[in-house]
Amino acid sequence: MPLLTNRWRPLLPVALLLLIPGISAAEEEPIVKNVLYVIADDLKASVLGCYGHPLCETPNIDRLAEHGTRFTRAYCQAPVCAPSRPSIMFGRYGRRNIDHAKHKSFPQVLKENGWYSARVSKIYHMRVPGDIVEGTNGGDHAASWTERFNSPGKEESTPGLYQCLNINDIKRDLDDRQGARTKNRAYVAVIDESDGSDQPDAKTAAKAIELLREHKDEPFVLAVGFVRPHYPHVAPEPYFGRYPIEKIRMPKRLADDWDDIPRSGISSSNSQANGLARYPDNQKRMWSAYEASVSFMDDQLGKVLAELDRLGLRDSTAVIFTSDHGYHLGEHDFWQKANLHEEATRVPLIVSIPGLRPGVSDAPVELVDLYPTVMQLVGLDVPKQCHGKSLLPILENHDATTRDYAFSYDGRRKMPTQFAIRGKRWAYMQYPDGEELYDMQRDPEQFTNLAGDASHASVLDQCRSKLAEKKKIMLGQ
Repeated sequence: MPLLTNRWRPLLPVALLLLIPGISAAEEEPIVKNVLYVIADDLKASVLGCYGHPLCETPNIDRLAEHGTRFTRAYCQAPVCAPSRPSIMFGRYGRRNIDHAKHKSFPQVLKENGWYSARVSKIYHMRVPGDIVEGTNGGDHAASWTERFNSPGKEESTPGLYQCLNINDIKRDLDDRQGARTKNRAYVAVIDESDGSDQPDAKTAAKAIELLREHKDEPFVLAVGFVRPHYPHVAPEPYFGRYPIEKIRMPKRLADDWDDIPRSGISSSNSQANGLARYPDNQKRMWSAYEASVSFMDDQLGKVLAELDRLGLRDSTAVIFTSDHGYHLGEHDFWQKANLHEEATRVPLIVSIPGLRPGVSDAPVELVDLYPTVMQLVGLDVPKQCHGKSLLPILENHDATTRDYAFSYDGRRKMPTQFAIRGKRWAYMQYPDGEELYDMQRDPEQFTNLAGDASHASVLDQCRSKLAEKKKIMLGQ
């Protein structure tokens, strides 16, 4: 029998615990009894108050960061929803490397060990707005859950002021709005004329609260998926009112910015291609709508966290908050995701563990690291399938590191052809038609590609070598 109770076990580092007689890696008592995993959709780290944004209001995420560990260099493995989400859940690089016959998701493992496991809304891939409007499961993994719940909504058909900003179509008429599978759906915002209680994220928060109340007395893993700020950017009018375009400051852009970027590295969703170049004020409205959606989502998260506190569950629950990938809002004249630059690959990651002190980590980490982290927190062995590394050493010591570089890849193909690594100083991208190298200390906005600079040849060789190691893991070599 272990000698420590759950009350005191979180206060001691794992290394010390393993020196105590009677406690082994497999037998140590778990740090937590419950896991609340929250994932936002298309949320870039740099828009949040706790990550330094001067305008966007995210008090609940910020408060969670004050009580947990905020990772400043967390990166998704694929800057696209469909491959990123199963990568997180199965702890593996690449869709082709996930075999449901032999690999298990982390909620599935917990469920098979007696935990109640539930998802609310989008955890694996769902088409937004398609599956949200239809109330369907999308690309879910049923074996992960004891129960699963969807949060349908009207999305672009929400009554209110509709704006398709790249074609400057602004109206209240419900006819001919850009929705699922339409060309311009990514540039749609709707100022909801109601109080927002019928929005998908409001329904998700309400169901999560209901499940917390029902299962508070048993071990649970509750996965809560908020669909905002994924397009269409829908939120009640007061949220839009916080962000008038007069307050919006667009990202710095250079006239010759694309000259040193390989063709493959230039986003197809750019201001010239999508039409936003014709409407400078609408570019600011894109920011306004995105920030309104973020603040609305933040308020829904706040309701769930408040209930966790009210039920007295915070002392036994690990809270993980992240996003599936980042997002471009005019940086380099790029919009949306699906490329390997910083705004698309960097994600917010906040992990709050009872008994562990809060702080900030600048260590490069990956979203596949969440799976082994959860396994260690609950006292289970980490499956060999995991490509990630547990974050527990960093959670216990914010100066610790577990890897030199974080790995990302183009997720639009089952066999990626574009790859990136990100360390504390260097960001490197590799394409079939070229490379990019950025000194993130001197050039955090990635304007000067150093890949062709002979004085950086040794750094380039080191990055190529590190990337080759990651590709071998991904390809199973």
